[in-house]
Amino acid sequence: MRIVSVVGTRPQLIKAAALWPVLRASHDEVFVDTGQHYDEAMAGTFFGELGLPRPDHALGVGGGGHGEQTGRMLTALEPILIVERPDAVLVYGDTNSTLAGALGAAKLGIPVAHVEAGLRSFDRGMPEEINRVVADHLSRWLFAPTPTAVANLAGEGIVDGVHLVGDLMQDLVARVALEIRDPGALVATGLGLIPGGYLFATIHRAENRTAPAMAAWTALLAELAAVDRPVVLSLHPGTRAALAASGTTLPATIRVIEPQGYRTTLTLQLHAAAVLTDSGGVQRESAWLGVPCLVLRSTTEWVEAVEESAGRMVVVGLDRGRARAALERLAPAGEVGALIAAERAAGLRLPPAGAGERIAAVLAGR
Repeated sequence: MRIVSVVGTRPQLIKAAALWPVLRASHDEVFVDTGQHYDEAMAGTFFGELGLPRPDHALGVGGGGHGEQTGRMLTALEPILIVERPDAVLVYGDTNSTLAGALGAAKLGIPVAHVEAGLRSFDRGMPEEINRVVADHLSRWLFAPTPTAVANLAGEGIVDGVHLVGDLMQDLVARVALEIRDPGALVATGLGLIPGGYLFATIHRAENRTAPAMAAWTALLAELAAVDRPVVLSLHPGTRAALAASGTTLPATIRVIEPQGYRTTLTLQLHAAAVLTDSGGVQRESAWLGVPCLVLRSTTEWVEAVEESAGRMVVVGLDRGRARAALERLAPAGEVGALIAAERAAGLRLPPAGAGERIAAVLAGR
């Protein structure tokens, strides 16, 4: 089968890196990068680090508002799809690149395959929720990562073409986890951190870039941070710009770093006392790594990650009291916390999900 795969963001590159070796073993793939994450820090280094081929088509769309960005993607994608004449267009996740790939293919009568189909936060205020709903209703093949995702699709009347395949990101985390278990991996980051001696945070969702939300989560991080256990905040460029535009400042106990490569980000999660995030990808990674995680959103589409975490993952929103109570329970400060983090890393054993093989087999008609 000839497949055009459309990516555009860091999480999509991670998923593509897990899938492309098995996909290319049995299919003819054309790789398209929209450039939604367009700078070297956000996406450029991921190609080399993850062993991804350079895209056959790089659209260089860049940033902009939702309508503007999606429109530029559609305009650039359509002639490529006409020339390449694929049997299917494969899209990942819930970004504007996902929406553009699904819409562009559907308008040309090309079947759509959606990886991570069926996820729902049930919050239509999230742009990602709109993107994933539309992509699912346009898709012929719906690759669901969880049983809840399958049930969500059935609830919307979508049952044909639905396949429960597992989570592609788990396949890649399992591949890398053994390389980062040793504390030496943390030393190699050059950030001067010690296991269990920091909290790791990422914040990038649109709803957390409003002025009230930024005031709330900066106060939350400031309350949880301490001189001997700082918050290390991997700061998305969009969040950085929003902070600057609002004049919001961060205290010294919040240590801001640039977005890191894939292995470094996993390393920072694994050896942290706890993770604080609004990222769906980081939520799942922390769950697989066994790291306590505070979800800085009011809802999450990754229901199983919470339910199967044995209480290690807690949806706290931007409530400082809930966050403080959860952190005190899950990640005690001091030597005990450092010991727990070290034991957790040393004992890490993570099997792959096998999602890539299942997706490639379904597309091959097996």
